[in-house]
Amino acid sequence: MTDTDINKESLAAPDPLEFLVPYTAMPERLDKVIARLIPEHSRSRLQGWIEGGHVLVNGQPGRVKQMANPGDRLVVWEQSPPEALAFTPEDVDFEVVDQSADWIVVNKPAGLVTHPGAGNWHGTLLNGLLYRFPELATVARAGIVHRLDKDTSGLLVVARHEKAQTHLIRQLQAHSVNREYIALVHGLLTRPGSVRLAIGRDTRVPVRMAVEPAIAPKAAITHYHPGRTGNIDDANVTEVVCKLETGRTHQIRVHMMSLHHPLVADTLYGGKPLGSASRQLLHARALSFDDYGSDRRVSFAAALAADFQHVLDGVAWNT
Repeated sequence: MTDTDINKESLAAPDPLEFLVPYTAMPERLDKVIARLIPEHSRSRLQGWIEGGHVLVNGQPGRVKQMANPGDRLVVWEQSPPEALAFTPEDVDFEVVDQSADWIVVNKPAGLVTHPGAGNWHGTLLNGLLYRFPELATVARAGIVHRLDKDTSGLLVVARHEKAQTHLIRQLQAHSVNREYIALVHGLLTRPGSVRLAIGRDTRVPVRMAVEPAIAPKAAITHYHPGRTGNIDDANVTEVVCKLETGRTHQIRVHMMSLHHPLVADTLYGGKPLGSASRQLLHARALSFDDYGSDRRVSFAAALAADFQHVLDGVAWNT
């Protein structure tokens, strides 16, 4: 092994933990030995430290499955869990549509996670908000009051202080925040309507949501109005405007699937890629709410993302 395998940041960090494996001990896997020496950390986390070069055995980087022998000298640099660093300011690219002393309206690009979570502790919209607006560090969740899925583009509002955040949350609870989405769905949908089906966690696939039966379902209402219909890749599609009355996770995606009209390219909910679509075709195009400072109604609009528009340009629309 060479010193290039050693994590240089760890070597520069102060106060590592040092251990001497007792001479009376039996040879045992390194990760098991460290788990016994530092029981406050999970074994899987300790394995990550070893793989990251943060553990030395007799001056050399350790390997998870190697044996720790009697008399071995172990040096361990404790690492902060990823969630502890989730609220770090980062230079993240997103568009600010408008702002006031009380709120910021953002046009989130597709592919950007709104809030840190498992598997996405960095590079989120929240990190970018903290970078551009440092005062948000004093506001819960950096002022975020509602979210968009990673691959959904469009508008969301962020509160700049606690009172404005409470004001916006109450409007969301009263269903007075207007949120309008445009989607491209499979099939020919000809009549407007509403879906009033509760949504909860799918009982079989943890990353999916589902209509009842589901785990801890909550009331959900989506109003939809079909627009143009057409054909792409020999498949029928419909452009649909959706308005949310509630804001459950994946709500439009789940409700459109319940109508047997899943979103194009939404593979998690039965959609298939058509044309150049590489993500679910859903965009939050309009947003309005009551301004905290004046109580006047403020409204915003965002044009379709370029990739969404490119798919629409390739549809053979019915006349």
